Amino acid sequence: MVSRLLCMLLMLAFVSDATARQYSDSYPKNADIDMLGYVFNLTFSDQTDSIVGATTATARFLAVGHSELRLDLIQRSDALDGKGMTVSRVVMDDSDLSFRHEDDQIFIDLGRDMRVDERIEVTVHYSGESATGLKIGPNKYGDRTFFSDNWSSRVRNWLPVVDHPSDKATTEMIVVAPGIYQVASNGSIVESMDLGDGTRMTHYVNAVPTATWLYFVGVAQFAIQQVDTFDGVPIETWVYWQDRDAGFYDFAEPSKKVLAFYSDLIGPYVNNRLANIVSNATPGGGMEAASTPAYSDRSVSGTRSRRWQHVIIHEIAHQWFGNAVTAYHWNDVWLSEGFATYYTLLFRQHLYGQDDFIGGLKGARNTVVNFYEDDYDFQVVRDYIEDLNNVSGSMMYQKGAWTLHMLREMIGVEAYNAGIRSYYAEFMNRNAQTADFRRHMEEASGKDLQQYFNQWLFQGGIPSLEGSWEVEGGELVINIEQVQETYDFELMVDFEVQFSDGSSEVITLPVGRGEQVQGAKLFENAVVDVIIDPNTRLLAKWTFSKR
Repeated sequence: MVSRLLCMLLMLAFVSDATARQYSDSYPKNADIDMLGYVFNLTFSDQTDSIVGATTATARFLAVGHSELRLDLIQRSDALDGKGMTVSRVVMDDSDLSFRHEDDQIFIDLGRDMRVDERIEVTVHYSGESATGLKIGPNKYGDRTFFSDNWSSRVRNWLPVVDHPSDKATTEMIVVAPGIYQVASNGSIVESMDLGDGTRMTHYVNAVPTATWLYFVGVAQFAIQQVDTFDGVPIETWVYWQDRDAGFYDFAEPSKKVLAFYSDLIGPYVNNRLANIVSNATPGGGMEAASTPAYSDRSVSGTRSRRWQHVIIHEIAHQWFGNAVTAYHWNDVWLSEGFATYYTLLFRQHLYGQDDFIGGLKGARNTVVNFYEDDYDFQVVRDYIEDLNNVSGSMMYQKGAWTLHMLREMIGVEAYNAGIRSYYAEFMNRNAQTADFRRHMEEASGKDLQQYFNQWLFQGGIPSLEGSWEVEGGELVINIEQVQETYDFELMVDFEVQFSDGSSEVITLPVGRGEQVQGAKLFENAVVDVIIDPNTRLLAKWTFSKR
């Protein structure tokens, strides 16, 4: 009885902590229905930009009282210039079901109330031209291509799904396309067959539960190379056939090294394949599609440029953070982008050295400082997100990365890495929230991190410091204070005291808002300079000089 009561109290404590911060996005989540998997049958043609689809969705019901299944699918409309999808029928157990396709949602009448833990399969037949999310058209060489880009809630333009990261599912992609093309998708090919009419069927299976924005299809004339393997996982490169030599050279590095580094630092890679793919629908940089990260066709230069190597590292980091561990709400997108940004820097430190790592941190800090000059109240974890296609931004990347860096510096590398590994182990192939991550960091460090997470994620701004130093009677005097108009930060600020004999010493002062802190210390050697934040551990802006 005592043991059971203790367990209940621990569970209540966790629930209380996890719900301390209430936030949500506008998606109509239904926790009573769990989408288990989708099988997408798609037909692409060179004669039309319309697609023909049949999606079989498997759902499990977790509570009674449900006789309807809702899926997202953008419907054909004049507002989209006639683009969008038209549903022709919905079938379950060889019988047609009644449905409504309205407000870009399909409401499927199942004909009866579902039982708890009952599983059903419904197949939605539809066709149309995607307004966005699936780009069909010429690539940079004028060749016809078909590429998806689902970020962040655009897969519903061409696939009927529950289009939200909180409901991850397995997938199969069965694509019929003209035989001149190769087809790329998540997971691994289980079958490929010429159909005798100039088309080919390609069947992929992805057994890893995956969020919808990570679904991928690419149909083009590719050059394909198996570069290597890591722990039995094939590493591939897919580029336009004209870019064969340059693309194979560019993407030969550094994927295997990255997989090894993150597997050791974080936990196992969940996919059974890694294919780096050039895509006509990824104009800016990269997209972390599950097992098939996609890159702008500008990534191919034949020079193995450092800039694009960093993009490869970032998108592979997402296979752990964002893909394997996925945010439950879009509000927590920093758990994806901030982590991928920081772990890119950690791999750069591993590969290139400390100077590169520090340079990356300083560049990220400058981005944050400049951002808050114009939008000081922006917070990383927002209370509510209405527009599901406007969920991210530079602060999720750069301030998110700095939040991790300062945490790692504060609790120590050993505790931080232990917390990361336990967090990943619990939420691998599941969904997490910021409170979940905080809990693991508190358990690993033995520290109460509520104030830390509140000040960096749940409020706006960054600290602004003003200070000076002088030597009076052989004694060093440092004056420093927080001067920003709003928001309080608990800070410990490092100062490197440099002496005339070339030696140095670091002292640390607590700095609050609206209260000047003075630190004084007598040194035997003459002080020649004092450097604030010498080891790049603080996200803040400051003015600090000799008085």
